Amino acid sequence: LGDRNVIAVTALSPLYPDREVAGAKKVAQEMGVRHLLIESNELEIEGFSKNPPNRCYLCKKELFKEIGSLAQQEGIPFIVEGSTLDDEKDHRPGRKAIQELGIQSPLKEAMFTKGEVREISKALGLPTWDKPSFACLASRFPYGEEITLDELRMVDEAEAFLFSLGFKQVRVRHYPNLARIEVYPEEMSRLMNGSLREKVVNRLKKIGYHYVTLDLQGFRSGSMNEVL
Repeated sequence: LGDRNVIAVTALSPLYPDREVAGAKKVAQEMGVRHLLIESNELEIEGFSKNPPNRCYLCKKELFKEIGSLAQQEGIPFIVEGSTLDDEKDHRPGRKAIQELGIQSPLKEAMFTKGEVREISKALGLPTWDKPSFACLASRFPYGEEITLDELRMVDEAEAFLFSLGFKQVRVRHYPNLARIEVYPEEMSRLMNGSLREKVVNRLKKIGYHYVTLDLQGFRSGSMNEVL
C-alpha cells in the first residue's frame, strides 16, 4: 500500500497492559508501518464502568469515532479491524458499532477463521502468528460488577505474574475478593504443583485477592458470556 497509505493505530488505555502496547509497537516497527498512539479512557464513557452486557458496544463506538476523525485528518478512506469468522459464534455487541460506523472487517469478509489466520501468518513469517489471544481487561469482570481502575490493575498484575511463570495462556476472572484462574487444561497439573501453587496463591493474595481458585474447565475465550 505504500509508506503513506496505511497507518496502524493503537489506543493507550487502562484496559490494555503495557506489554500489549509494546508488542504492537514492535510489530509496526518490524513491518515498517507508520504507527500512531492515541489516548483512550473507557472508564469515562457514560455507563461503561457499570459493565452492562453491551459494554463492548459503548467502547467500540467511542474508539472508532476517534479513529475515524484521525483517518479523516490523515486522508485515509478506509478503517479496518481484525474480527474473524469465529467471532460470529460469541456475544460480540461491538459488531453493532462497527456496522454503524462503516468499519471494514476484511478477515471476516474473506471467511477466515482464527486458525486460518494463524496458519497464513506463520507462512508469511509474521512474529505474532502464535501470540496468545487477548481481550481487554474489562472482559475479566462479571456483567453488572462495576469496573474500577484499581481492580483493572489487580487483574493486570495477576495475569502478568502468571505469564512470567511461563504459562502460555492465562485469564484471571475477577470477582469481589476472588480470582478465578483459567489456563490451558494441559497446564493445570503444573499450576497445581505444590510449590508453584503456593507461590501463585501467595502472590495473588498480596495483590488483593482473598480467595484464589482454578477453573477446572480451563481457558476459553469469552467465558464471562456463558451467563448470557
